[in-house]
Amino acid sequence: MANDFKRFQVNNATTSTGASGDALYTVPAGGGATALESIIIGITLSNTSATGVTGDIFLDGYSGTDTYIVKGASIPAGSSLEVMSGNKIVVMNNGTTGDVIRVSCGTSNALDATISVLEDV
Repeated sequence: MANDFKRFQVNNATTSTGASGDALYTVPAGGGATALESIIIGITLSNTSATGVTGDIFLDGYSGTDTYIVKGASIPAGSSLEVMSGNKIVVMNNGTTGDVIRVSCGTSNALDATISVLEDV
């Protein structure tokens, strides 16, 4: 398989948190429903409102192990936050179920999120 760089986004994230947050990225299954891994290269949260907000990024793990990547990060009005800052995270699909990266905001419709991934690794 060829490696593919891809970008996904959520505009106007909701206030639902954890496993109920907005799906930013779901790891797909490989061809023929085989296991597949992706590498998260970067996540950016952008405050689109005139006041400060908080944002969460949540890893909804296919294996049932869920983890906050960032919880309650403060983002000033009109600013953005680079969540990854040089780190990389491997996410997986076991052939039937994939990890899901979710986003939420303390204030509804005030946060946009962008994720860059390398798929098929």
